[in-house]
Amino acid sequence: MITEIFERLFLNNSRGSRGDVKKRLKLVLAHDRSTLNASTLEKLRKEILLVVSKYVELDTESLEFSIKTDSRMTALIANLPIRRILPSEIIS
Repeated sequence: MITEIFERLFLNNSRGSRGDVKKRLKLVLAHDRSTLNASTLEKLRKEILLVVSKYVELDTESLEFSIKTDSRMTALIANLPIRRILPSEIIS
């Protein structure tokens, strides 16, 4: 169940490749090492998208979130493809 949550949150829709399996494993391992639970990660993802969407139109089909962890720190990496910059009149 937790793997499915992480797949929906952070991985794109491609399935079956060795690279995807490796990404999933790294994500699960990183999550185990971090103190962030699944609901906190989901809230964080939603808030990031909300803030960024105020300024740019995102390609929601290609969004990618991942977590990288080494012995010293954990990093949330967001790949947010931008379709266009919103006009300044729209930004408030």
